[in-house]
Amino acid sequence: MTRDLQNHLLFETATEVCNRVGGIYSVLKSKAPVTVAQYKDRYHLIGPLNKFTYQSEIETIDWEDDSQFPHELLPIQQALHAMKDRGVYFVYGRWLIEGSPRVILFDFDSVRHFLNEWKSDLWSLVGIPSPENDFETNDTILLGYTVAWFLGELAHLDTQHAIIAHFHEWLAGVALPLCRKRRIDVVTIFTTHATLLGRYLCAAGDVDFYNNLGNFDVDQEAGKRGIYHRHCIERAAAHTADVFTTVSHITAIEAEHLLKRKPDGILPNGLNVVEFQAVHEFQNLHALKKERINDFVRGHFHGCFDFDLDNTLYFFIAGRYEYKNKGADMFIESLARLNYRLKMSGSKKTVVAFIIMPAKTNSFTVEALKGQAVVKALENSVDEVTKSIGNRIFDHAMRYPHNGTTTELPTDLNELLKPSDQVLLKKRVLGLRRPPNELPPIVTHNMVDDANDPILNKIRHVQLFNAPSDRVKVIFHPEFLNANNPIMGLDYDEFVRGTHLGVFPSYYEPWGYTPAECTVMGVPSITTNLSGFGAYMEDLIEANQAKDYGIYIVDRRFKNPDESVEQLVDYMEEFTKKTRRQRINQRNRTERLSDLLDWRRMGLEYVKARQLALRRGYPDLFKELVGEELNDDSMEALSGGKKVKIARPLSVPGSPRESRANSVSAVFMTPGDLGTLQEANTADDYFNLSVNGRDDDNDDDDDDDDGTRPKYLDA
Repeated sequence: MTRDLQNHLLFETATEVCNRVGGIYSVLKSKAPVTVAQYKDRYHLIGPLNKFTYQSEIETIDWEDDSQFPHELLPIQQALHAMKDRGVYFVYGRWLIEGSPRVILFDFDSVRHFLNEWKSDLWSLVGIPSPENDFETNDTILLGYTVAWFLGELAHLDTQHAIIAHFHEWLAGVALPLCRKRRIDVVTIFTTHATLLGRYLCAAGDVDFYNNLGNFDVDQEAGKRGIYHRHCIERAAAHTADVFTTVSHITAIEAEHLLKRKPDGILPNGLNVVEFQAVHEFQNLHALKKERINDFVRGHFHGCFDFDLDNTLYFFIAGRYEYKNKGADMFIESLARLNYRLKMSGSKKTVVAFIIMPAKTNSFTVEALKGQAVVKALENSVDEVTKSIGNRIFDHAMRYPHNGTTTELPTDLNELLKPSDQVLLKKRVLGLRRPPNELPPIVTHNMVDDANDPILNKIRHVQLFNAPSDRVKVIFHPEFLNANNPIMGLDYDEFVRGTHLGVFPSYYEPWGYTPAECTVMGVPSITTNLSGFGAYMEDLIEANQAKDYGIYIVDRRFKNPDESVEQLVDYMEEFTKKTRRQRINQRNRTERLSDLLDWRRMGLEYVKARQLALRRGYPDLFKELVGEELNDDSMEALSGGKKVKIARPLSVPGSPRESRANSVSAVFMTPGDLGTLQEANTADDYFNLSVNGRDDDNDDDDDDDDGTRPKYLDA
């Protein structure tokens, strides 16, 4: 059957489509604009219907209205009709995000009566077991079979277009072996953002995971942890996909050992970078948001506010509450050692360290709410008195030299500050007092299980209690930030902009959105060589320049834990010694790295993966289209050794590493090059896939390049 490879359809499936749970939601949401720019309405996202949240996430479309589908896409509508006729319920619409991609959300309740039949079929077809009461796995099976059903209907109805189906994580992986076994005429891509077994092994904290990858009996380890059936789904998905990918080089090594298939390439996570018209704009934002954090700190430390905010630095760690995987244990230990060093050196710097990790809570503490209230009351009273003083000065000046007024300005304090004003202000100031020996709290919420909380117990163990003598203060905020927060009304990105340093010493971090977000916002960060982001930056920037760019990389792979902690403390202490001018210069250089993380660059790896899937699925048609036989061993081999040429976005001091080959022009590596340990090369035509050897003069895609962009197969 001849299919149109150039105008193929793309479907991406994940459980986090219009359903915010974790990082994949951010990946799909932020990537949507560049994907829609390439595909227009030929791009759809598929996921489960969350009946509680979907109405705020999508704008529904009357999918039964023929005018909503271009003529060539009517088979999609027909496939949905066929499923509806069999009792499948779904919601069709546009995701309310930038790019507005089309989405199909399937209601599991409408197909749940098929569950036992599908579980039996999954066992007989591919030998994957499924326990009775694992509800997450049950939903995974329902999603997989429903998506495979839809793709089967569509491939039968649409004989014109090639169809690419891209699946994210094991939760969407059941459809992959089904497509292979049923011989559905689609090409498939599977991306694992973190292996199941890897996450479980690292969370235990008692294994040297990365240095023993080749020694694990994966079936036994999965069985011991009760995730053998899930591991089977993940492994089957990896082996039956036409193209298997991960999000970073470190995860590719992990997947090769635990899933027993070497990934074909790397699909890193990007961000939508907002370019400022002037360099000082994001510095101004930092100052504005820092003042909002200052307001919170004044309230939190009321009665013990004995440090200078102009000489205070804000550090933070944020993410899922994975105590060891995210490095919260290492962060708290390093803060205790930093506190000791600063006290011993007589430093006047104060570090306020925030821990933003959601945990089970009952409510805000009375102390946290009272602290903000008494400071706000003082602020309001000062404003009122200040306004009154201003009026009195004005009245005095207007009367001069009449009515006995002998001076141009008041000289008597009592004339300006009336006794009633003094009483009011004294009441407010006295209201800031704390009971004797009471210290500012280390947590802002009442925890459900305070006595057994790992973070609180670690803080207690190292005795960081916000004492007056401590140069490092700690605030644990066990809830994600948002503007409706009654004690710190800041969204997360606003909070990050107001801080000075993000600290993310993760042990298990396949990519690492938090340090990447810091970089885009011009905030220096500390990461590790075990995170995908850290490994990317470590290879991209010369080792002696990384810190100048505000990227500090802790070695957690080849150092023992105590050495890694000491290295982290060294980095933080070094940062505290910087002058304000040095920090401003460093933030400028950090923000310049943001181009390296833009989806317009990172998305090129997705282009490669789709091309490889088409090459493997339709080798003869692919060869006929590109005019030559290309290697399909991996994403990089298919590209013929050529990489994208990207203009230098950076300036001195330092620059990202150029090709070790003596290239004529500067070319940066893409993340996929890191995955295959290949360097950049000059290229006049990215991916060597121009149609008929030239660009399409009528191409009107919204790209920001210089107008010489080649025509991709999926553009």
